[in-house]
Amino acid sequence: MAIDIQTLKTRSITAVVFVLVMLAGLFINEWGFVALFTIIMFGCLYEFSKIIKKINIRKYFFFVPLAFFYIIMPLMMMIDLGINGSAPDHQLSKNASAYSPLFPCAIIFSIWINDTMAYVVGSFIGKTPFSKISPKKTWEGTIGGAVLCVAVIGLLGYFIPALKIIAVRHWIIIAAICAVFGTLGDLLESKLKRMANIKDSGSFMPGHGGFLDRFDSLLVATPFVWCYIKLFL
Repeated sequence: MAIDIQTLKTRSITAVVFVLVMLAGLFINEWGFVALFTIIMFGCLYEFSKIIKKINIRKYFFFVPLAFFYIIMPLMMMIDLGINGSAPDHQLSKNASAYSPLFPCAIIFSIWINDTMAYVVGSFIGKTPFSKISPKKTWEGTIGGAVLCVAVIGLLGYFIPALKIIAVRHWIIIAAICAVFGTLGDLLESKLKRMANIKDSGSFMPGHGGFLDRFDSLLVATPFVWCYIKLFL
């Protein structure tokens, strides 16, 4: 499968804008962080509502509770990882904020690296279809994306002093969780779109689709990363 240069260019430009907005929300302060993920939450809920109505409007109220587990709970967990920070309580002064973008960034960057590398590897050497749900995905791209995701995050955890707050093995495990469950999240959203007979969940990001198209991996990966951090860190 050859790389579509025009598609790659559009996706790249949009991705740059997306990354700048995400970084602003993550690093300015905790209020910007909460505002960012609140907007993401409402955007995802709006698109999810539209998809469910297209699938079968008579079952709409049956599917609505799924929005809590699929969208609200994961994004609240993401907010919790930021607001509660990563520093032990004894390291904080009485009036200091516990906010830290460390773990949210780890999840977001892991998913971004996994998605990007899976696309690149799959474009060059992808031949074996990964799933009927998403025909463009290949085993080569999926495995390549996951391996490179774990490798890059592991190297960053080893060489960047600020990340040495936890052992490298934890960064590797977090990256692996994001790669595996992020891919499952992408397949889940693809299945929903197929059931609704639509190509994209929305159009707010040219080349990337809507909120759910952009954050589908994060929605499924975040709860598992949250559980790992709470249980083992």
